[in-house]
Amino acid sequence: MPTEQGGSDASENPSIKNPDMYDALREDGASKEKAARISNAAARDGASKVGKRGGASGSYEDWTVEELKERAKELDFSGYSDKTKDELIELLRSH
Repeated sequence: MPTEQGGSDASENPSIKNPDMYDALREDGASKEKAARISNAAARDGASKVGKRGGASGSYEDWTVEELKERAKELDFSGYSDKTKDELIELLRSH
């Protein structure tokens, strides 16, 4: 449940198992989904184990503009249709 004032919702959401880590990840720019996934995995398996299993993601530079736009659509972004390939990559990486 997001707060009405735009503040942290980790303490109000029982599905967040490690609110402190969630808040830190959000402050570092992680999306709500990513922060929840990482913080819950750390609560379940331990932070060091989660950190070790993180892998390298594929390079967006190898994707076509159409593939990048499809990914932006999957993530419910808006305003991406007129972006260049470099702008799309930046948008997806900052997610």
